Amino acid sequence: MKKRGVIGTIALYTVLIFWAFIVLFPFYWMFTTSFKRPLDVNRIPRYIPFVDFQPITDHWQFLLVTQQEQTVRQFRNSVIAASFSSMVVVVLGSMAGYGLSRFKYYWGRLGWRNDNIAFWIISQRFLPPAVLVIPFLMIYGFLRLVDTHFGLILAYTAFNIPFAVWIMRDFFDSLPIDLEESARVDGATRTQAFLRIVIPLSTPGFVTVALFSFVFAWNEYLFALMLTNFNAITMPVYIAGQQSTRGTEWWYISALALISVAPVMLIGLFFQRYITRGLTTGALRA
Repeated sequence: MKKRGVIGTIALYTVLIFWAFIVLFPFYWMFTTSFKRPLDVNRIPRYIPFVDFQPITDHWQFLLVTQQEQTVRQFRNSVIAASFSSMVVVVLGSMAGYGLSRFKYYWGRLGWRNDNIAFWIISQRFLPPAVLVIPFLMIYGFLRLVDTHFGLILAYTAFNIPFAVWIMRDFFDSLPIDLEESARVDGATRTQAFLRIVIPLSTPGFVTVALFSFVFAWNEYLFALMLTNFNAITMPVYIAGQQSTRGTEWWYISALALISVAPVMLIGLFFQRYITRGLTTGALRA
């Protein structure tokens, strides 16, 4: 039994190491590509710095020094759009999720109840975003929201709220309602019970919704491409624009991709335990 356990452990770690290599290799490839000369990128694959190729810092210097203003502006645009839309999504999504979890609804002639309403809300995520591009352009043109931070925040909020409502509804369902009823018996109003009891216990759910909303908004490309043209361009559009008459400049794309991925990775690692709790709590409820 002991020998079988050792073999099983070795096999498990072998699989994990192999999978980690598959997952991390693209990041290594982008990192090395950002330090390669264009000639090294376009020739046969070269993997090991100082052995297969001589690293240079020209590409990073061009992006962070020569074009610093442009790079910082696009990065700041992504931060503003993703951060503010995530905050609005958490607030509105948690309120709607709490209402669907704690109150009973009966909607009109259709006879829809809470589950039907929740499914209708999440079904809005099934709609292909490309279908809404033309209506958004027409409305945004009339309201003068094209190429504005507020316009992007509004669009990202609209697309991420269904996900937030669905997650927070399941999370609130997993919280014992007895805690709120005890607070009500002690004289607290429903609002006070929500603020003092529910919100502190719902931190994992809030963090999960905020992070996923942030990632969805941070990586969004279609609406950022169609609804911006200069002032509010985000990092995905900026990265996709790294082409010239000489072709696709992979060295710049790799450097910008690393700059774009770094904040999301750091946030994910920092809030990892909250994300796990937030995603599993609703699944484990009775």
